[in-house]
Amino acid sequence: MTKLPFIDAHIHLWDLDHLRYGWLSAPFDDTGVNGSTEAIASTYLPSHYQTDATGFDVRGTVHIDAGAHPDDALAETQWLQKLHEQTGLPTAIVAFAGLNDPKVEALLEAHTQHSAVRGIRHILNWHPDPYFSYTPANLLEDPQWQAGYALLAKYGLSFDLQIYENQMAAAAALAAKHPDIPVMLNHAGMPVNDGEGYLSRWEAGLKALAAQPNVSVKISGMGFANRHWTTESIRPLVLTVIDIFGTDRVMFASDVPTDKLFSDYRTIMESFDAVTRDVSEAERKAMFAGNANRLYRLNLEL
Repeated sequence: MTKLPFIDAHIHLWDLDHLRYGWLSAPFDDTGVNGSTEAIASTYLPSHYQTDATGFDVRGTVHIDAGAHPDDALAETQWLQKLHEQTGLPTAIVAFAGLNDPKVEALLEAHTQHSAVRGIRHILNWHPDPYFSYTPANLLEDPQWQAGYALLAKYGLSFDLQIYENQMAAAAALAAKHPDIPVMLNHAGMPVNDGEGYLSRWEAGLKALAAQPNVSVKISGMGFANRHWTTESIRPLVLTVIDIFGTDRVMFASDVPTDKLFSDYRTIMESFDAVTRDVSEAERKAMFAGNANRLYRLNLEL
């Protein structure tokens, strides 16, 4: 794995002295679906990422919105653009925009004035059981949100889709309605154990999404499905995702530092390496670097 070119398709950076991150601020609550975030509630910069990635051939990184205060969305992009220009890390930015905001177009236009911006993420995880929900309502059903989503095509932006299985059919229909908006499903669709048949329901949802050619998937965030995951416990999940989407629409990512709540960079990457050992070298190179390079339009030499 250390010799395989890698584009990390999902990382976060944050400076707690520069921007506001409510989810990384006291008081910390360990009763939620992902537990307390106190262990990662410290500034994380390119130098910290480079330390975590020591020994791996990282060719590029894609920064995904890190949950800064919504009013800091443009400030986060401005800060990340400066890091991109000064250090080359991140290579690209997926920014935040509240797509249900009637005035969101001005923010989208402002984001796209920054050369590293490639897309938008607006976390949508909603579940009938409030324990699992990240949002108080299912925004996929909101006409105002749908109108904001439709604007992404106008600005040449992709969308990072973070949802649960119960939202996948609606997300697949939305992707079909807007085939010109590339969609990147986050964290393998987050197969949380919410009751009987959850993996079968998750697999059916993945198939609905994969039926849309503009939808790709990132394999990361295994701790969201199981805080105590092991290489063997994630093996069937990873292989199911690859089987459904194919090796040309799968990207691997570390999701650090968020995933450090559950593991560490080396363990994450070596587990993905072990699970894909039987895949051809060309297909592994695509999933670990080539697909992210193409789908996020990084134009890197690999």
